[in-house]
Amino acid sequence: MRTVHVGRSIPASPERVFELLADHAAYDRFRAIDASELVSEGNPAPNGVGAMRRIRVGPLRFEEEITAYEPSSRLDYLIVRLNVPFDHQGGSIRLRAEDGATHVDWTSTFRVPIPLVGGLTERVWDPILTRGFRRVLEDVERMACA
Repeated sequence: MRTVHVGRSIPASPERVFELLADHAAYDRFRAIDASELVSEGNPAPNGVGAMRRIRVGPLRFEEEITAYEPSSRLDYLIVRLNVPFDHQGGSIRLRAEDGATHVDWTSTFRVPIPLVGGLTERVWDPILTRGFRRVLEDVERMACA
């Protein structure tokens, strides 16, 4: 089991940062993401708990369910389908106001269920996910501060 953690302070309000991160259908505006769509709405509509989003990053195709939705403070998700062996335990994006900015903590916990090489494969995923989360947060900052 591995946990990836990325933190960043963004000079924008928690409301604006959350708005960008919770717009599932528009994730393809982030550099690392090739395509995104909202498959089904959640509660509150459209992006709340139970929303399903589909994301494509290169050859990878994810389907994620939103498991917690607290505007301006928290967005949790679970990868329920991925086209490679991957057991996702959950991801969480937490936001808090801090000195006129928003501090974002993004964590994701997973394991790769492949006998013998799963642990090695997890070490490969770690920097890939870290770089992807960093790029999304860099793009959020660019958009929020434009």
